[in-house]
Amino acid sequence: MYPIKTFIATLAIVIGSVFTSSTGYKVGDIATDFKLKNIDGKMVSLADYKDAKGYIVIFTCNTCPYAVAYEDRIVALDKKYASKGYPVIAIMPNNTDVKPGDNMEAMKARAKAKGFTFPYLMDEGQKIYPQYGATKTPHVYLLQKTKKGNEVKYIGAIDDNYQDAAAVKTKYVENAVDALLSGKEIKEKETRAIGCSIKV
Repeated sequence: MYPIKTFIATLAIVIGSVFTSSTGYKVGDIATDFKLKNIDGKMVSLADYKDAKGYIVIFTCNTCPYAVAYEDRIVALDKKYASKGYPVIAIMPNNTDVKPGDNMEAMKARAKAKGFTFPYLMDEGQKIYPQYGATKTPHVYLLQKTKKGNEVKYIGAIDDNYQDAAAVKTKYVENAVDALLSGKEIKEKETRAIGCSIKV
């Protein structure tokens, strides 16, 4: 019995380390494209945005209080930067069997109610968020088009205060996009995403 217990304990440690280690993209990596279903029924990929300079990819959902708290700020990001070449691409990564409030019909209703100006895509089969290494909703990946491909330039939180937009001191995503637009180095390239764990 003891060897089996030891094996199980070792296996648990290995599995735990796989899920807690920082898998997925790191700053400087090239993100592969995807093709995911939007709330309008159309399939959307990054390649569809021919004139984009990059993308603000945000993993978010309907049911997480953190994600809900950031919805207006996500809309504001798209309104500010889409015309400058950095549109928001929102992806819902949760397992809808676990979170039915994140199913496609709920996504459509939420997008309409909040006036989303950006695609809201379903990560069906949960294949994309692990590639990125997203663990939270919301979790942001700022990409820039380069000769090599879509290079990851920033990973993390939208800003430093999820509770109160008026009390934000540092706008991480805005600062990062502004730096890219002005050809400057991003000062904070990675922050800790604050939000609900992605439901598998």
